[in-house]
Parts: sequence; structure tokens; C-alpha cells
Amino acid sequence: MVGIRREIHENPELGYEEFETSKLIRQELNKMGIPYKYPVSVTGVVGFVGTGKPPFVAIRADMDALSMQELVEWEHKSKNRGKMHACGHDSHVTMLLGAAKILKEHLEKLKGTVLLVFQPAEEGGGGARKILDAGVLDNVDAIFGLHVEPGLPIGTVASRPGPLLAGCGYFDAVITGKGGHAAIPQHSIDPILAASNVIVSLQHLVSREADPLDSQVVTVAKFQGGGAFNVIPDSVTLGGTFRAFSREGLTRLKQRIEEVIKGQAGVMRCSAIVDFFENEKPVSLFPPTINDKDLHEHVQKVAGGMLGLDKFKDMQPLMGSEDFALYQEVIPGYFLLVGMQDETSPPLKSLHSPYFTLNEDVLPYGAALHASLAAMYLLKAEPKFHSPEANLLDEL
Repeated sequence: MVGIRREIHENPELGYEEFETSKLIRQELNKMGIPYKYPVSVTGVVGFVGTGKPPFVAIRADMDALSMQELVEWEHKSKNRGKMHACGHDSHVTMLLGAAKILKEHLEKLKGTVLLVFQPAEEGGGGARKILDAGVLDNVDAIFGLHVEPGLPIGTVASRPGPLLAGCGYFDAVITGKGGHAAIPQHSIDPILAASNVIVSLQHLVSREADPLDSQVVTVAKFQGGGAFNVIPDSVTLGGTFRAFSREGLTRLKQRIEEVIKGQAGVMRCSAIVDFFENEKPVSLFPPTINDKDLHEHVQKVAGGMLGLDKFKDMQPLMGSEDFALYQEVIPGYFLLVGMQDETSPPLKSLHSPYFTLNEDVLPYGAALHASLAAMYLLKAEPKFHSPEANLLDEL
């Protein structure tokens, strides 16, 4: 598995461009004699292990890299300038291939069918939505996903029932005034002053409008305006992200962000255009990741049996976001974090850092978890599909 992971790491590809990664996946599946569908959602691959009959369970790995330059100097550094696997997706693909091998070797014990979902474009591209739209998961009864976590010790996993990760959206706004000389501001309409008021007012959406017990975030992370010390610009661009743990919370934040930006701009005699990228992205508003409570018991039992009950950590929700949530809106799903920090080594860098490194000892843990979660789910679910009153679904 280490060799596969390093090959993927050396050749990172962005969302919907994962052609070489997809080719490697298909080559490995061919070696194992595992059938698959390709292309699914441009570069995605969906493999099938088992009887070809219900029950159906899916295990998912994301394939895409990030648009950033790797700054770690090592033998297998990214060969693609400006692209890096800084979120561990190279390891996720490797783990799923490892799980495929385990499942294939125990084919006779599978009481249904496992779908191996190699998904493109998790990093903001809405790859999960395209996988769903392709219809390959229509008969799936449950789906599992995992993510490496540098902050957790190797050999441990963490998750929780209910809300795990926040939903998120992004916004971009252009505030337009009237430029002029900085020494005679009365002849101008200052968009920088208007944008400054906007930023302060946006913070009130959480501090004064949201329930203090309902975690939300509005962050302005981009501010671009002007290029000279003595010139008031014609316009200012600002942008950022908003997060919440419910669809309703996200929708309300989106509405209020637009109202505040346009309203505060108007107070300062400026105009504003707000863009939520609804026409540019397949998914403009990602829902929160909410773990199925029944599947929590299953995951806790499987992971606890494999690693020890004390190695399953009940974690607090995080404000990060994950497009796995799109699956959970239509299929019972569960997402968990897999630790990889060797406590005898220096702390690993965080995800999305150009200095991110992976402890490759985590690979067999992820592969075994994937395989066990799927196989044990089928074993548990299979009896109801063979009861006299069961209404069997079509074969894949």
C-alpha cells in the first residue's frame, strides 16, 4: 500500500482532473479481478465486491488534491507544480484499495455487495453530488467514509452520532463607490469605508442573531481594494465563508449576509453585488455532516472490537466541512476520523498545510476499518433481505 500511496502523492491532480489517479485505481482493481464502472462523474470509479445482490453498502474515498505548492523536501515530493495532496486523499484512495483486496480475499463471507466509491472533487467541487446524480448509489442501504487526522494518536478513531462537521457556503462581494484623491474625500464615495462597516456588521450575525448554543461562523477572509496610498478606489472586493450545523442555519446566514452587505453599502452611498457561486459550482451550499445514530452503534462495535473500546473517542463537533454530507442527505451514512500521530515523534502538521506529512502506518488501519465496517454491516443487514416479507431491490 505504501508504494501506491507514494505514486499517487507524487502525481496530485485537482478535482475532475484525476485521470492518472483513476487509471491507477482501475489497474489495481483489474489485478484483483474486481469489476467496476468508469467513468462515473468524469473521473470517478465505482467497484463492486460481493454477490451482486442486496443488501448494498458503500465505502467511499476522495481522490483530488489541493491547489498548493508542497514544501516538504522528500523523495516522493509532488511532481506537479502548484498541486499537493495536503489533505490525505492519496491515503484515502490507498486505504480503499486495501479494503478492496481484503474483501476480495474473503469474498465467500460477504452476505451482499460492497460498492467501492472512488470519488472526484471533494475539495469544493461537489463530487459527491455528481456521484449521486449518476445513479450508481440508488439501491445503497448505508455508506461509510473516513478521513486521516494528524491530531489523533495512531490506532485510535474519533466520531460521534448526530452533527459532526458543519455545513458551509462561500460568498464574494463587490462594493462600488466613486474613486478620487485621498486628500479630498468629499468628492469621492469611499468603498473602503463601506466595506469596513460591512465586515463589522457581519460579525453581529453570529454574536447578536444566532442562538449562542447553536454554533455558527461568518469569516471575511479576503479584502482587496486600492493600490496607492493617496487614491480612493472605485471598488472593493471582499469574500469569505459561513458555517452552521443545520440547513436552516445556513440558509438564514446566506440571506442575512446579502442583506447586510447591500444595506451597509447603501448607508455609505455605495452599491453592492453579492455572489454565492450558485452558477459556478455544482454545489454552492454544502450541508452539515450528520452521522446516522443507528450506524454509530455499528461503527463503535466494529472499531472497538478491532482497536479496543478505549480507542474509539467520542469527539466534539468541528466547524470544518466535508461533501460526504451530500450522501448522508439521501443515504444513512457515517463519517469518522482515523488517527495517525505517533506519540514518540514530533507533532504532524495540520491538514491543508504545505508542510503536511502522512504517517504511512495509518494505511492498514484505514483499510481494515473500511473492510470490516462494510462486511459486518452486510452480515447484520442480510437476514432482513431474506425474510418472506422482504421486498428485494434490483440487482446492480
